[in-house]
Amino acid sequence: MKIIIIGAGQVGGTLAENLVGEQNEITIVDSDIKVLESLQSRLDLQVICGIGSHPDVLKKAGAEDADMLIAVTNSDESNMMACQVAYSLFKTPTKIARVRSEQYIIYQSQLYKHQDIPVDHLIAPEQLVTTAIKRLIDYPGALQVVEFAEGKASLVAVKAYYGGLLVGHALSALKEHMPNVETRVAAIYRRGRPIRPLSSTVIEADDEVFFIADTKHIRAVMSELQKLESSYKRIMIAGGGLIGAGLAKRLEGKHNVKLIEYSAERAEYLSTVLDQTIVFQGDASDASLLQEESVEQVDAFIAVTNDDEANIMSAMLAKRMGAQKAMVLIQRSAYVDLVQGGDIDIAFSPQQATISALLTHVRRGDIVNVHSLRRGAAEAIEAIAHGDENTSKVVGKQIDDIKLPPGTTIGAVVRNDEVIIAHSDTIIKANDHVILFLVDKKFIRDVEKLFQPSALFFG
Repeated sequence: MKIIIIGAGQVGGTLAENLVGEQNEITIVDSDIKVLESLQSRLDLQVICGIGSHPDVLKKAGAEDADMLIAVTNSDESNMMACQVAYSLFKTPTKIARVRSEQYIIYQSQLYKHQDIPVDHLIAPEQLVTTAIKRLIDYPGALQVVEFAEGKASLVAVKAYYGGLLVGHALSALKEHMPNVETRVAAIYRRGRPIRPLSSTVIEADDEVFFIADTKHIRAVMSELQKLESSYKRIMIAGGGLIGAGLAKRLEGKHNVKLIEYSAERAEYLSTVLDQTIVFQGDASDASLLQEESVEQVDAFIAVTNDDEANIMSAMLAKRMGAQKAMVLIQRSAYVDLVQGGDIDIAFSPQQATISALLTHVRRGDIVNVHSLRRGAAEAIEAIAHGDENTSKVVGKQIDDIKLPPGTTIGAVVRNDEVIIAHSDTIIKANDHVILFLVDKKFIRDVEKLFQPSALFFG
């Protein structure tokens, strides 16, 4: 596939890294020649220095025969204009834009049409991050929660702790402990390295365990791996930007929410639009303010300002002052592994959420959902089994007979409204939603080919 990426920042650069090794022809456009040279020295791609929305620049980048344009600069307007030019002058089939402004997002159903602003897929990072944090609040103790098949099935990452019923026991004990609940452990990471989960595999404390189950059974499975935490009731949010305000709006009906915003003007505005959230103007790293607002009684302190250092410092302070959980938003993805653990329970990257959403639209072979896991090292995928026994490599076959790439497991199958946990003798049927886990994402192209019916296969 020939793909043009506009913007070589963190998102554009990381996306290029994800795609260059998958038999794609990538051209990346940016006005910063040094950033482009750095990318070109590491990756097998073409670079064009210039303004990504300018027709001549797009023509030079190969827009005349490109399959897809992905605009991810820091400017919403530049991203939308690049899509407009690609459509009007070059008839580029698929156009994706990262758009952050709330104003554009509110009116997206009216704005983004071919006759108006020709953006085929809109990626709103703040909305994606807000949804991801909301899931972590819904499932206390989880490190990551991703949904498939319209929320029917979920893949959850948890850390196994002493006190979890399964810790010190083989995976085969899961069925004994929960005879009425079906689940599948898709992967285990021990001291940072993946190990293949077998029925004889013994869960150890500090293992990072990825399991898949019917969404309604998630809490029950989590209780096997760690002492189940109480539901979060008291939430304190640092930062009243798009993420902080959006999160407060989604939580305030069922939780007691306090929000700290540094800007007096923004704090005053938020107090008028948030119905049940208590808004304070101040510095979230001010110990006296945190003490005054009883941070020691908070179940989750969530720092989501635009400043990584401010987020880290305020969350560490809140945790040391007694907050049960500390979560931080980290813009620089390199910081995520450095800060998670110790005083920081969970660090999340908006870039990673954006990459997952972008990959969903880039993937081929009837793949409808992609989630980037473990900071991009692994992927969870939802693919639809199209075709029949004559045209499909998976339909009509038992899972044991499907030639899966190395490190790839099928965790579950969603058939209509039923979540079927995968076993070796499970037979894939036409139109099943198949959920796979890839320990090594370099095999993604093999998975794509696997789910392409022969009549549609284009190599």
